[in-house]
Amino acid sequence: MVKILKDIRVIELGTYITGPAAAMHLADLGADVIKVERPETGDPFRAFKGGLYSPHYQTYNRNKRSIALDTKNADDMAVLLDLVAGADVFIQNFRPGVAEKLGVGEKDLHKVNPQLIYCAISGFGQSGPSRDRPAFDTVAQAASGYLRLLTPPANPRVIGPAIADAVTGQYAALGIMAALLERVKTGKGRRLDISMLEAMAHFNLDSFTHYYSVGEVMGPLSRPVVSQSYTFECSDGKWIAIHMSSPTKFWEGLLEATGQQALATDPRFSERLERIKHQDDLIKVFTPIFQSDTRDAWCDKLLAHEVPHSPAYDSDEALEDPQAKHLKLAVSTHHPEMGDSTTVRAPYSFDHEPDLDVLPPPTLDQHGEEIRNELKRSKTG
Repeated sequence: MVKILKDIRVIELGTYITGPAAAMHLADLGADVIKVERPETGDPFRAFKGGLYSPHYQTYNRNKRSIALDTKNADDMAVLLDLVAGADVFIQNFRPGVAEKLGVGEKDLHKVNPQLIYCAISGFGQSGPSRDRPAFDTVAQAASGYLRLLTPPANPRVIGPAIADAVTGQYAALGIMAALLERVKTGKGRRLDISMLEAMAHFNLDSFTHYYSVGEVMGPLSRPVVSQSYTFECSDGKWIAIHMSSPTKFWEGLLEATGQQALATDPRFSERLERIKHQDDLIKVFTPIFQSDTRDAWCDKLLAHEVPHSPAYDSDEALEDPQAKHLKLAVSTHHPEMGDSTTVRAPYSFDHEPDLDVLPPPTLDQHGEEIRNELKRSKTG
């Protein structure tokens, strides 16, 4: 597939997730992303489970090149500035003020390259009373009101993946794309500031809209009750998920698939608003029903009656689904040192063609010599 951003160069001075995730989205679209890392240790996420190639690091660093540079070393700093001079985008996710101390603040780099799109990702923003607070994923989820929508009311504990980190990276990439589009017309660079708090507050827009519109403070069950969403365990211990939304035909299809047509006249379930009020009762009715047969059997029955559903897969199952295989979601990569691996391709298909060519995450400084030689050739040629 054509690499849409093949002529865009991105310099990433990022660690952990938000900065690397933003750069990865651009890399997935074909941008030449150069990941600048500390010598010897690199991105701290490399060693999250020991070594320098943890699965955490791998998740957000494919399709990139790595060079190790010490910004305190004058020669290395000169290499970094040379890279910036020929780049289109610079991404960092330091705490406010750190980039300036390192000599890679916006003003420093715009002197080198006025057309640069400079993206600064932070936890709480570049100003304000929480400016200097440390922030990680859970902190941003909590501060934005999102964590309460995921946490079980009883025995509360943090669950789920690093949503705030990933979402902030996506918003940063979207903002960068907008700035690049504008630059085509103006020829001028931009500074893009985005914080995890701002990104997650926007991602949590539905919750705030309900509060400001009708005074409703949403909780973990607010959406699934209204959307009539369910998860049931089947006889084989596997789960199935159902989402009926508002069309009556889906409720009727569920009754047909499960042989529970008599519930159509039950006053607790006869109308959608009543089903919303009595969802707990409905769950009690259907829980033993779904436990009476296997997940595959229920999927066949629900599909026959066009009920929106899916097996609730674990990660070892999802990409083995026939549709996932048809879409070629899982792709193989080969690293000359780390060997073969499998990842998930980017979700885009341009002109009906998905991009199945994914480069494995680089080892530390894997492309250092290559990148330095490119800089030398650009100066002499």
